[in-house]
Amino acid sequence: MTVQAIHCAPIGFIRSCYKEKFGIPRQAGLVNAVPATLVLSPSFSQETVDGLADFSHLWLLFLFHAHLGAGWQPKVRPPRLGGNRRVGVFASRAPFRPNPIGLSAVELLGIERQGSAMVLRLGGVDLLDGTPVLDIKPYIPYADAHPQARAGFASTAPRERPVTFSEVAELQVRRQDPDGKRQLRRLIQQVLAQDPRPAYLDRRPARDRFGLRLFDLEIRWQVRGEGFLVVSVEPIGESTS
Repeated sequence: MTVQAIHCAPIGFIRSCYKEKFGIPRQAGLVNAVPATLVLSPSFSQETVDGLADFSHLWLLFLFHAHLGAGWQPKVRPPRLGGNRRVGVFASRAPFRPNPIGLSAVELLGIERQGSAMVLRLGGVDLLDGTPVLDIKPYIPYADAHPQARAGFASTAPRERPVTFSEVAELQVRRQDPDGKRQLRRLIQQVLAQDPRPAYLDRRPARDRFGLRLFDLEIRWQVRGEGFLVVSVEPIGESTS
């Protein structure tokens, strides 16, 4: 049987602190400092999530919407291999795929109604703000967790880089998050500890200054030995560096 096309409509959209692709954790669960939300379309009533709160984790099936129309190749260079070895696209989690569909296991922190929409509060999200979600499925430990499974080239967790803050950056973090509710410092530390740089820059460190966007803030940092130094944390449009 040949299927020419399958049409799917999003059931909702992600709202997260990640406003650009650079800096998003490469896997779910690596950064848990700040929750995200999945806002379901108003057509999905409270009945559709009845019983979901009994599960601690969920599978999200989503669309790599920032890569639509970008094409794909049969072989890719995973960051875990330093960007210098190719594997088949189906042996990777690269976003450039024949069908740009992704899968993430995230923590369910709560469910609430906001206006006419049901909202799921999520932890450990690795998704760009605005990501369309195609489906939700409960995570079932006895069936979904396989401790004995082989993980190929990703058999161990990536090493974390030490992250420090300049005096200026510390002051700016406190200014942007005076009561600590945003967990801004922890978020920055967790994101940078995963080393969001392209893999080739670790092999050829000609560039040592970088910036990324979290919430409405521009985070600038530089390489210091084996770790990173956060230089400034400023609202978008106010950065002077």
